[in-house]
Amino acid sequence: MQGKKKGLTHIYTGDGKGKTTAAIGLGIRAVGHDMKVLIAQFLKGRYTGELEVLKKLGNNFLVIRHKEIKKFTCDMTEDEINELKTEVVALFKRVINEADTGNWDMIILDEIMASVSLGFISSGKLLQFIKSKPECLELVLTGREAGAELIAAADYVSEIKMVKHPMQMGINARSGVEF
Repeated sequence: MQGKKKGLTHIYTGDGKGKTTAAIGLGIRAVGHDMKVLIAQFLKGRYTGELEVLKKLGNNFLVIRHKEIKKFTCDMTEDEINELKTEVVALFKRVINEADTGNWDMIILDEIMASVSLGFISSGKLLQFIKSKPECLELVLTGREAGAELIAAADYVSEIKMVKHPMQMGINARSGVEF
């Protein structure tokens, strides 16, 4: 654990590519300074290349996820959505418990904004977590459409804007670049 500096809250939001990449980069920088990082990935069900690299950092950069999901929520049945919501809520509760242990210098909540937008986690509960987190914990939130109240509660806010994306030209996600 690092010294008793005040931990701040970061948000990476917007419709552009790179929010998760920016958050993981910040986490890797933190590990380089002997900090311990936890990333909780919400609504991420498929394998991504960064998982292999992060495993090599061992317990200094721990990745937790809920059960693998293979569909977008728009393609899910009501039962599948309810099951996913239960898993997302359980993951969020685990993060809160992990924060209270004091074992982490930084916690990244990847795609937490989508969990809020879908109504799986209320913005009020997320705001409460931001306000009640351990004072020295650095907190990083990612996802599209960060609400005004979350932006107001954060210390850093970066909006990543899509100007052009290969998806607009019918090019699918590519291994090693998008996942």
